[in-house]
Amino acid sequence: PSNFGRVAAQTAKQVIIQKIKEAEKDSILSEFKDKEKTIAIGTIQKIENNIVFVNLGHGTGILGKDDQIQGENYSVGSKIKCYIKAIEENQRGIQILLSRSSNEFLKHLFLLEIPEINEGVVIIKNIAREAGSRSKIAVYTTQNNIDPVGSCIGQRGTRINAIINELGEEKLDIIEYDKDIKQYITNSLAPANIENIEINEEKKEAEVLVNKDQFSLAIGKKGQN
Repeated sequence: PSNFGRVAAQTAKQVIIQKIKEAEKDSILSEFKDKEKTIAIGTIQKIENNIVFVNLGHGTGILGKDDQIQGENYSVGSKIKCYIKAIEENQRGIQILLSRSSNEFLKHLFLLEIPEINEGVVIIKNIAREAGSRSKIAVYTTQNNIDPVGSCIGQRGTRINAIINELGEEKLDIIEYDKDIKQYITNSLAPANIENIEINEEKKEAEVLVNKDQFSLAIGKKGQN
């Protein structure tokens, strides 16, 4: 209109931009809310101040320093798998927070690669992880005819190798969970030979006795075990 002045035009522009931002926000929320707590594949868009920005299609994920695997190198344009740990709404819009260092990332890699875990036949009881270095995963099953550890490893290690390839240098130990805490500790410290285990239920502590030649094997690299 001929009487549509500059101020009115600027106001209209601001209203339209605001509405577009709201529509974009609603679109991202509706798409990614269902994907929260799952693994997504994206492309590294840029890296700034040790923060990796990942293009997930209709949204950009943020992989912060604490959520990166220690020692892992990232390059712009390369594909990356991440766990969508949270979707937050703030004044800047929607933030899709990603992780590769969390236990949940490792757990969901097992869900993707091992059908027995995805189907609930083999259950992940617990995970202890030092991302980029070593992880221990305790698994069990209620079915007598299934080997939970063997199911995770796969024929000639095919299943576990797919997960190891995703994690790079990180070592993986698959342990069979046992309701008997002494047996569970023995399994978790294998292949070290355990002489005796004393359990303190009140303090939730265990004292494990081994021969001197088994000591370094029992405590692991830098005492990780």
